[in-house]
Amino acid sequence: MLKNYRAPLVAVLLSIPLVYPTVLPAAQEKSHQRNEQREEQRLAKEVRHQLLLLPYYSVFDNLQFKVEGDKVTLLGQVTRPTLKSDAEDAVKRIEGVAAVDNQIEVLPVSPMDSQLRRAVFRAIYRDSVLSRYAIQAVPPIHIIVKNGHVTLVGVVANESDKNLAGLRANQVPNVFSVTNDLTIEKD
Repeated sequence: MLKNYRAPLVAVLLSIPLVYPTVLPAAQEKSHQRNEQREEQRLAKEVRHQLLLLPYYSVFDNLQFKVEGDKVTLLGQVTRPTLKSDAEDAVKRIEGVAAVDNQIEVLPVSPMDSQLRRAVFRAIYRDSVLSRYAIQAVPPIHIIVKNGHVTLVGVVANESDKNLAGLRANQVPNVFSVTNDLTIEKD
């Protein structure tokens, strides 16, 4: 008797056509995009956190990144080759990161550049107006020196602080040029 019930059931199941949607409805697609954006934001926050925790990351290094889906591209300049590899290793361990493209530039070793880094640091952070930025674990004005050319990157509170930092860097002897790429903090 059990045999008789199986045959019609199988026939009924096989007669139902399987339909797969080729395009997600608009609401589902928007929801999917929001989830992807949230995941990218979560990854960006975690990447930033991991980079800030690197033990040899200093005011003389500039680490930046881009998150595209589950791929992270590392950018910037560092004074130590080990910092480049440490940054890549830290980001690879983050859950949800599938690939890391490490485009960090290792700055050339130069005694003159090392002296300029220290001199520009003193000129900026000993200024009575800019000294408030020096109290952070990693001060927000980063000083990148390559072959005597100085680039300032980071974030300051206002336009006058940005201009003052550029002015102080320009006053240091033996600096060939100063590029002021500081950004103004958004409220």
